[in-house]
Amino acid sequence: MDLREMLADLRELVTCESPSDDRAAVARSAEVLAAIGHRRLGAHPERIVIDGRTHLRWRFGYGPPRVLLLGHHDTVWPIGSLAHHPYEVTGETLRGPGCFDMKAGVVQALHAVAALTNRAGVTVLITGDEELGSPTSRELIEKEAAGCAAALVLEGAADGGALKTERKGVSLYAVRVTGRAAHAGLEPEAGVNSTVELAHQVLAVQALADPALGTTVVPARMTAGTTTNTVPARGEFAVDVRARTTAEQRRVDVALTSLAPVLPGARITIEGGPNRPPLEAAASEALYARAEAVAVRLGLPPLGRAAVGGASDGNFTAGAGTPTLDGLGAVGGGAHAPGEHVVVAEIPRRAALVAALVGEVTGSE
Repeated sequence: MDLREMLADLRELVTCESPSDDRAAVARSAEVLAAIGHRRLGAHPERIVIDGRTHLRWRFGYGPPRVLLLGHHDTVWPIGSLAHHPYEVTGETLRGPGCFDMKAGVVQALHAVAALTNRAGVTVLITGDEELGSPTSRELIEKEAAGCAAALVLEGAADGGALKTERKGVSLYAVRVTGRAAHAGLEPEAGVNSTVELAHQVLAVQALADPALGTTVVPARMTAGTTTNTVPARGEFAVDVRARTTAEQRRVDVALTSLAPVLPGARITIEGGPNRPPLEAAASEALYARAEAVAVRLGLPPLGRAAVGGASDGNFTAGAGTPTLDGLGAVGGGAHAPGEHVVVAEIPRRAALVAALVGEVTGSE
């Protein structure tokens, strides 16, 4: 792997800002990425535009797909972030908006595939809406993953370069309460206070968490009422649920959607549900063992593994029944924060690891 060429590609990609909610910016980033991919792979990608969001796909060979390399080129950084968070390489550290999450991983994926002598059965899919929850790319991801022997996700590594072998599933809800308005001073007893009902429901929702199993249930943003002298007639709060297993995700879903009002006259409606299934340890176990063996063969240090609460598109591939290994991208940290960075020396090493792992899975080493 040529580090200079990888850094040149990464500079080009990072300096093309691509906030997820700006369709035009994501489209520009896709064109930059398509040019880099054509330069490295000698092939143009398919441009898949869904609801104005641009995703890129390279497929190699004429047989069924065997390995899916998965990433995204959108970021959380707004246009103008380069002015205060510029692309720069200082010593062994590279910085810039989206460098760790996850443009370095995208570059590593392209260079890994470029290093293969036989690319048959390999698909590279780089999406443009992951930071929004993959609303337009989920179905595409699941279809590409179906039937593959492996999905390799080039998201940034966990602390110390560890691979991500477990990710919690995510469920998102809105709990809405309807009460009855009344004058807070003249006749509060005539009202049904949605704020009080919300308080009861917040406590009930929070009690659904199970720390021993790693299940978190977090009541989040809440609103209620219209004026300070009116018994509030309406209110709502958001709920963020993270669970390590499908069984736990289902348990919380059943409990949340079965919430009943406490105050006479109050009504409750629940919207939402599971957004991403868990990436359970069983989905990554065999691939992780193979990756460790590959690392030993390449003379790399032990990889290590981690279970994390954040979700990625690897949740979708695992949910589709495809063996999935995540965190194969950049080594660094600070995702979504001013300290976002990548360890330069690890860029070609991780690309070499991915190339060797793809070769082993496809049998084309």
